[in-house]
Amino acid sequence: MADFIRRKVRLGEALVESGAITEEQLEQALEMQKGSGRKLGETLVDENMVTEEVIASVLSTQLGYAYSDLQNITIAPDIQNLVSASVLKKNQVLPLGYAQDNMNILQLAMADPQDLNAMDDISIITGCQVEPVVATPRSIMLAIDKYFGTDEVDSALEEYTKERLIIEEDDTFDEDINSSPIVMLVKDMIEKAARQRSSDIHIEPMERKVRIRYRIDGALYERARYDIAVLPALSARVKIIGGMDIAEKRKPQDGRITQMVDRTEYDIRVSVLPTVYGEKIVMRLAAKTALNREKSQLGLKPAEMKQFDHILKNPHGILLVTGPTGSGKSTTLYTALSELNTEDVNIITVEDPVEANIDGINQVQTNNKANLTFASALRSILRQDPDIIMIGEIRDIETASIAVQASITGHLVVSTLHTNSSASTITRLADMGLEPYLIADSIVGVIAQRLVRRLCPNCKKPRFANEEEREILGCKPEEENVEIYEPCGCPQCDNMGYKGRIGVYEILEMTQPLRHIISKGGNAEEIKAQAIKEGMHTLRMSASEYVLTGITSFSEMMKVSFDA
Repeated sequence: MADFIRRKVRLGEALVESGAITEEQLEQALEMQKGSGRKLGETLVDENMVTEEVIASVLSTQLGYAYSDLQNITIAPDIQNLVSASVLKKNQVLPLGYAQDNMNILQLAMADPQDLNAMDDISIITGCQVEPVVATPRSIMLAIDKYFGTDEVDSALEEYTKERLIIEEDDTFDEDINSSPIVMLVKDMIEKAARQRSSDIHIEPMERKVRIRYRIDGALYERARYDIAVLPALSARVKIIGGMDIAEKRKPQDGRITQMVDRTEYDIRVSVLPTVYGEKIVMRLAAKTALNREKSQLGLKPAEMKQFDHILKNPHGILLVTGPTGSGKSTTLYTALSELNTEDVNIITVEDPVEANIDGINQVQTNNKANLTFASALRSILRQDPDIIMIGEIRDIETASIAVQASITGHLVVSTLHTNSSASTITRLADMGLEPYLIADSIVGVIAQRLVRRLCPNCKKPRFANEEEREILGCKPEEENVEIYEPCGCPQCDNMGYKGRIGVYEILEMTQPLRHIISKGGNAEEIKAQAIKEGMHTLRMSASEYVLTGITSFSEMMKVSFDA
């Protein structure tokens, strides 16, 4: 054991030796690390050169320590009481249990198993010898939240109740607020939500309680309940950091917060709405890097990827991405723009709000007070010699008309629209007042999309589809034993049955026969029938494939294609 601790492994050399990174990448990372205050491992992960899992695996092999993903662990109450959560977070460690029933040796999950100071701290506090187990920083922080999170919050709220530290309802910002339990509560809430992959935090006042729910993979899960007395201070704190008026409680307000969680910067949009029992707060979390994805990560099947690439090759025309709020439209658009973002093109966007910053793209934020609307911004943009224009959303006939003019005069325009299917997008533009021949001439493609939750591969359970389900899935009459999967729930998916989401797409690529139907004023059904004849897969067809291959459940498919 002592020999293990004396052995030192140089992380960079170990990663190069194992083939995880190249010598050039190591030199590049070492250069970036200088003066940044980050460890080498953190720099490599931040720059997407290697994953936390790969680093942990290499350290485990080189140092001879066990590796744990911490997903199926259970920590006994006596072990949980050994060290406080603040010490564990500071050192990024987690006590797992005693080694082979030896009460003198404590197994300790460590993000950095060569951190002797962390080992000494835990050894002094517990009076035990430490045996390191390698784990990723993210899995350790998640496990700390799971086992120790409520204790920290409960003690903070107890302290708050004792002191009755209520923030004064005025614009003065006292430094004491920074150490108040409510500050800790809000910070802790955002950190936990980010680690659990939440897209939104809902703080909901009820008659006697405040309910906290997180939206994870599109579904809401309750995570805590506090006494209603906490609400005024909680909303005041959120308003202060969100740059809102804390004295105004009768009107809805919007704000913005930026917070770092585990070295990732989150942009948080805040909405405050007065309700019967107090102010309801919704915080929408977006990691600054989350929208800039690789095209391969969108979940497009090979045939869909080919269509997507083909549409993007058009030098001019309009590409529309459609679907309800939260269906991944922005991610698809940003991915398309990143793909098109080369030195020889001028890309300008007009958005409300700008959701992610992309190097090399000129992004304009609309401002209604200054009369900078989508339409007025577009007119100015056309004088800026653009090649590609991205419009956050086509909301009215004025914006739609300028988009059509821009596309016909040689620009590629990408935008979003709130419609249910790709065929109904065409008729929606006609309903707005655009001439059918202009729509037929300008549109090059429409992508309708949804997100379905992926079944947890560890616990999903098979069953045979019944007759009605087989019919909806498009199975042949002779196929009787069609196996589909249901969610179950296990520690790996936090007992949700699902883990992560995948995109479901319906891609309509414009062809001559479709242009002919549209210019004659054809309805959505005629457009859809022709597109299917030409090989388009509807949302239901695409989602059915995921059900039959065990990626998602039948109920998830029905949610995204109910009206298909």
